[in-house]
Amino acid sequence: QVQLVESGGGLVQPGGSLRLSCAASGSIFGNYVMAWFRQTPGKERAFVAGIIWNSGRTDYGDSVQGRFTITRDANQNSVYLQMNSLKPEDTAVYYCALNRRGTFSYTPSTRGTWEFWGQGTQVTVSS
Repeated sequence: QVQLVESGGGLVQPGGSLRLSCAASGSIFGNYVMAWFRQTPGKERAFVAGIIWNSGRTDYGDSVQGRFTITRDANQNSVYLQMNSLKPEDTAVYYCALNRRGTFSYTPSTRGTWEFWGQGTQVTVSS
């Protein structure tokens, strides 16, 4: 089993920055992907950013490209999301997730491959 624990959410003004952390523990092996998703009430959960653990290859959602950066620390078994130039529309609950299929895909047919999720952390961007 895999456990994911997020931290780092909070309230920030527009244009500000936040850094989210996700610590992973448990039976993690193979070419897995760790990613961040976000969700607001009444909307579908959306892919924000992901990283393939072995290669370090990254992928980003269109709305955060150039503002958010995902990184990993193998020693800490953790992934981080640096969020800059935050906008009110970035307000959401952010979830960390892990996929052991090595894919960034999140569609109705591939949602089940994201087996493990954290509890979520609230990010609010408001003046």
